[in-house]
Amino acid sequence: MPVTLKPEPHDFYEKVQKMGEELLAANPNVKGSQLQPYWRKIKFDLYDAYSGICAYTCHWITRDTGSITVDHFKPKDKYPQDAYQWANYRLACGTLNGRKGINKEVLDPFTLQEGWFALHFPSLQLTHNKELDQSIIVSIKQTIKILKLNDDTCIGGRRDWLEPYLQGEYGIDHLCKKAPFLTYELKRQGLQDINLPIWDAFKK
Repeated sequence: MPVTLKPEPHDFYEKVQKMGEELLAANPNVKGSQLQPYWRKIKFDLYDAYSGICAYTCHWITRDTGSITVDHFKPKDKYPQDAYQWANYRLACGTLNGRKGINKEVLDPFTLQEGWFALHFPSLQLTHNKELDQSIIVSIKQTIKILKLNDDTCIGGRRDWLEPYLQGEYGIDHLCKKAPFLTYELKRQGLQDINLPIWDAFKK
């Protein structure tokens, strides 16, 4: 699901960027592992800016028990000059950040387009819009493969948000706040009615 770049915190330059630029200027050949993690100072600013939604799962990360991480979309090991730039940060749960690693073939949530990805119901498998150009389809499939977005963990995450909704524990507005892409796909496919036969298996 597309993610819009949010404004950087008012104190980001002083807390992160300035010190990062000074470090890079003093150590022009610095390796990624030698970078000081100043970005950790704004982890919760990033969390608040993106309403706690992981850029890769499109699910809410809990503030206390969730694994909140700052993903460098352009890996800091390969692009140290971008390590302290707000625009290079993506809010990510630890699992997906770890899976992405330094891979450059994952689609950027900031640049992908609405309608590229789709969910198949009731399997909850992530797929693609079949009308896209082949080059985009290849990139989508590669992203799904690298991030393992159709493994038991990710499908289970979708199920964990969907089942309480189908059982009437909360409404569509709450679901949208916690799992916006799942909600978008339910609405797009006209499946938000919890009494549809397609959902019977989820209620057993």
